Amino acid sequence: MSVQIIEAGTRPGKAKIGIVVSRWNSAITEKMLNGALKALNGNGIADENIIVARCPGSYEIPLTAQYLITDKEVDGVIALGVVIRGGTPHFEYVCDAVNRGVMELNLKYQKPVAFGVLTTDDVKQALERAGEKGNKGGEAALALLEMIDLGIKLKA
Repeated sequence: MSVQIIEAGTRPGKAKIGIVVSRWNSAITEKMLNGALKALNGNGIADENIIVARCPGSYEIPLTAQYLITDKEVDGVIALGVVIRGGTPHFEYVCDAVNRGVMELNLKYQKPVAFGVLTTDDVKQALERAGEKGNKGGEAALALLEMIDLGIKLKA
């Protein structure tokens, strides 16, 4: 008897992708969006198979992602946002809510929602993670494509 190994790639075919982008900290989230689009296009996802939905802030990401899953019937969603630590507990509340919301969507709909929400101590850290050398939007896009492909292979 041999072990069955199923590995996914980043080319799931004609997948329909949703991207949720928070407008809060847009100087950073727009860089992440560009990184995600570049990664998707570079892996064979055509622009006509991508829907970008902008929401007010990171707290609104889970509901916007749910709208994309249920109303636009996407194969997966990339969640892009930035939460920067301040002097109040607000940071922890928002981070926890977004994290839980995204995780619950993955399980409830059995469609991947990639977590591209930066949680940083300051703007400098966020800008570094949205840069050309390490764009978290592009990394989230690649993770999403791999999860879509893995789902296809596991269901086959």
